[in-house]
Amino acid sequence: MKVAFKFIALCAVAVIISCKPVPRSVVESPDASIVAKVGIEDGRVFYSITKDSRAIVHKSFLGFVLKDMPALASGFRIEDVEHASFSSSWEPVWGEESLIEENYNEMRLRIEEDGGLKRHFYITFRVFNDGCGFRYEFPEQENLAEFVIMDELTEFALADNHTSWSIPYDTEAYEALCREMPINELDTVCTPLTMKCADGLHLAIHEANLTDYAAMNLHPTGNNTLKVYLTPWSTGEKVFMSSPHTTPWRTMIIADNAAELMLSRLMLNLNEPCRLEDTSWIKPGRYIGIWWAYHMKKYTWHEGPDHGATTENTKRYIDFAAEHDYSGVLVEGWNKGWDNWYEFSYVEPYSDFDLPEITDYAASKGIKLIGHHETGGNVINYENQIEDAFEFYQNHGVNAVKTGYVGTLLNGKEMHSGQYAVRHYRHVIETAAKYKIMINNHEPVMPTGLQRTFPNLMTQEGVRGQEWDAWANDGGSPPSHTTIIPFTRGLAGPMDFTPGTFNFDNPAMPGTRVQTTLAKQLALSVVLYSPQQMSSDMIENYQNNLKPFEFLKSCTVNWERTVIPEAEIGQYLTVARKDKDSERWFVGSITNESRRIMRLPLDFLDPGVSYLAKIFKDGPDADYVSNPYPVTIEEVELNSEMVLEVAQANGGGTAIIFSKKQ
Repeated sequence: MKVAFKFIALCAVAVIISCKPVPRSVVESPDASIVAKVGIEDGRVFYSITKDSRAIVHKSFLGFVLKDMPALASGFRIEDVEHASFSSSWEPVWGEESLIEENYNEMRLRIEEDGGLKRHFYITFRVFNDGCGFRYEFPEQENLAEFVIMDELTEFALADNHTSWSIPYDTEAYEALCREMPINELDTVCTPLTMKCADGLHLAIHEANLTDYAAMNLHPTGNNTLKVYLTPWSTGEKVFMSSPHTTPWRTMIIADNAAELMLSRLMLNLNEPCRLEDTSWIKPGRYIGIWWAYHMKKYTWHEGPDHGATTENTKRYIDFAAEHDYSGVLVEGWNKGWDNWYEFSYVEPYSDFDLPEITDYAASKGIKLIGHHETGGNVINYENQIEDAFEFYQNHGVNAVKTGYVGTLLNGKEMHSGQYAVRHYRHVIETAAKYKIMINNHEPVMPTGLQRTFPNLMTQEGVRGQEWDAWANDGGSPPSHTTIIPFTRGLAGPMDFTPGTFNFDNPAMPGTRVQTTLAKQLALSVVLYSPQQMSSDMIENYQNNLKPFEFLKSCTVNWERTVIPEAEIGQYLTVARKDKDSERWFVGSITNESRRIMRLPLDFLDPGVSYLAKIFKDGPDADYVSNPYPVTIEEVELNSEMVLEVAQANGGGTAIIFSKKQ
């Protein structure tokens, strides 16, 4: 009996020694509320996500289809798992707050083929308290050195058929009104895709650090599941890749409400730290421009009797900017090529635009000229001139450039969100940094947080902005538009929406106009974030409305702290921001087509201090359709223990400046 027992015990020990521990493929957020799990089913890699034990993403499969190679889709095992934690904070060069917390737990899994080519890759999950991100990493290896991705198989099997807000992925330059619909009724849409769950939870799927890859779009496959669809090259391939290389992060914000959705910094935290050693030349600012008059057909971009970009007219705008403490003046139509958009010159001004004289005059007034590079989508022509163009601007003291890519396709064949475009936009940003030039990119790929790494990428369009209120066949964007885009396009990064139009009459297209009250135009300067914020209108319309204009010229663009006191997608939004360089707070509050009462708790103000609030609100008879202009301006003394209530007209808004009482 003793011998038999000894034999059984030895067998048991042998079994224990021979069994390899199963990797722990689970990672949770620092507060333990969000949990991501990874597993293998029939050789296929999958993941799932929960929040507070509630399913957010059910079992969702991962992988790739490759060109002329076996797919990276099955036959895999989890070979190894590493866990790590990170907790720190960082200071952005500019932003919606002066300090960003970056706290996450990480899980990195080595995925290997059981047979065949014995290829391997890594999947890394980073889980934050406000969501998570994951990406693929392809290390250098013989059987996966040069390859072409034809399809990315990443899924998001959502727990329910949530209400969503999105635009179609092939919308030109992302300039469309968002559609509200259940996810199973979507076609292929771009990200960010924003969703509201039946229990009030809010989700947003997007990507971070889009580098040398195609933009991610989403396509419903049924059963509440969305699959990645990468923007293709004109030849059909999705991504040309060589190892080592990583994909962008696939991100999901998970928020208890709409306000928390806007306050998430998940995407920024998944980008790399700033690469620029010297950032002292990067200056946020508010600017005006020779711009809206073009849309009103008062001026022409090309040279002629009605040319807008003349030396005399530019000096007039510079004088106005200097008088009202603006930092810059944008001038479109200054360079040769507007008669043939496909052959712009970026170093040859029109004969009536004396660039040295203008920049010298601007410098004497403390104003910077903001340059303009429209390409008409001819990227080849632009890249052939880009070094000379930026050096030309640098030599004349121009350190900010608005770029443009008007047209459905780049070079007549490539989409703005494909790998070709992504490579080009990065080339522009990095080349601009070399010449200490800030970039405002229009007709871009959807932003993914690269401003953390390259803070000279100040702002971008990629939204149906206010210019549509000048010439859209549908009459202009409805009031609800600006109550939606902060929760969709706004989650991707700063928007050059260009609010601030004061005169809604449109001689160029009388049936189209700004669909807001004047007070809402003021509020949008706070609500819609951009570190380079353009006041859109002609200076004549500001000179005729100097009292409400006080808010625009006073409102800063660089913030110490941001608070969202009330928010409901498509209905209303109130944003409070503290100036980074003073003790003042600025508030912008907007509503959709319905009247409402803004209810603003003032607990964001310093306790025990009296503030003087200057309130710019809709007049008592204001109505965005029939009577949009009345603005009532009043001053009241308030403190942090109070709640401020202000009536807002339909399509209206409220703008407030809080200053500590002396």
